[in-house]
Amino acid sequence: MICKSPIRPSIALVEIAWRQNGEPVPALPIQPDRQVYTEQDDSLMRSAKSNPGRFFEDFSVGMVIEHPTPRTVTNGDRALCNALFPFRHALFSSDEFARRCGLPQAPIEDFAVFHFVFGKSVPDISVNAVANLGYAEMKFRRMTFAGDTLTAQSEVIGIKENSNGKSGIVWVRTKGSNQHGQTVVDFVRWVMVRKRRPGKTSGVTLVPEINPCVEADALPEPPGLDFSDYDFTSAGEPHSWSDYLPGETINHEHGTTVEEAEHMIATRLWQNPARVHFDSTLREDGRRLIYGGHVISIARALSFNGLANAQTVLAVNSGKHVNPCFAGTTVRAWSKVLERAKSSVPGAGALRIRTVASSARTGAFPDESESDAALLDLDYWVLIPR
Repeated sequence: MICKSPIRPSIALVEIAWRQNGEPVPALPIQPDRQVYTEQDDSLMRSAKSNPGRFFEDFSVGMVIEHPTPRTVTNGDRALCNALFPFRHALFSSDEFARRCGLPQAPIEDFAVFHFVFGKSVPDISVNAVANLGYAEMKFRRMTFAGDTLTAQSEVIGIKENSNGKSGIVWVRTKGSNQHGQTVVDFVRWVMVRKRRPGKTSGVTLVPEINPCVEADALPEPPGLDFSDYDFTSAGEPHSWSDYLPGETINHEHGTTVEEAEHMIATRLWQNPARVHFDSTLREDGRRLIYGGHVISIARALSFNGLANAQTVLAVNSGKHVNPCFAGTTVRAWSKVLERAKSSVPGAGALRIRTVASSARTGAFPDESESDAALLDLDYWVLIPR
């Protein structure tokens, strides 16, 4: 969608003192290649070509937005992603391991695909965001490989003004597709967006109904994936589907301290231009907010220790950024097994996992009493060999 301004740049008129039959002709506008303006015209000459992004007032339920620009994912992207996050899952690290699992080569890591699609939507949805609040109904429908080109489309499914009069919440359903028109990931997210005119109310509220979880029988089945000849030694841990019991908790042991430069490089990798992640003047405390997806990827990477065989994410039931994250925060992660389910993928089963990322230094699974330290609460399904 093109942003158009009602203000047209003025064109200075030059009086041409050309007498014809003894009379001056009327002043004529000069030709485009000879246009001039004076300093007093400067405010009117500001171009309307740049786009400040949408504010809360610009959204309406049912609006469908095609996001520019297509993004071809490369092995260079994968290498940089693996350098920024401690990803170690074998399926995304080794072409040989991936081929043994029925794929032509190692795919792009699941949440990296999500970040690319999310990043496409930011200029149209959340470039003026206060914060991204949560996710739901996310399904990873097929693998993405180096050379694939991703595009994104969003539909506005809900809006609600905040009582402070300064912002509102916008719900969108976003779909990412490859160059063949096949959906690779789709999800619902909700974001707090600044108002263009604080205090002015629209009175429009529509909060969408969102499914609390993706049911086991509705989980996607990535085409081609086959764990019948799974290599546990190369994967790094011996634990299979039957070794995980509902209610079991796992301390992933390690922590990662978020660095200012690393989080900005990663966010730029996803082509996510949300101002709050880069401009330190937007917050009263002068700090840049860490992109919430950065914390998701850190938590997923840390979960390797204890969930090394949870090779791919099938769906995200819900995700909530409990508290903001800033540079200097050390992120730690814990997981709890919520549910086990069968899968039609050969040699595989599904686990429903709840992973909490927190800055707390504790050996136990974080509880509500430690909510001030909690950063992320993620409920999701993974595929694991049986």
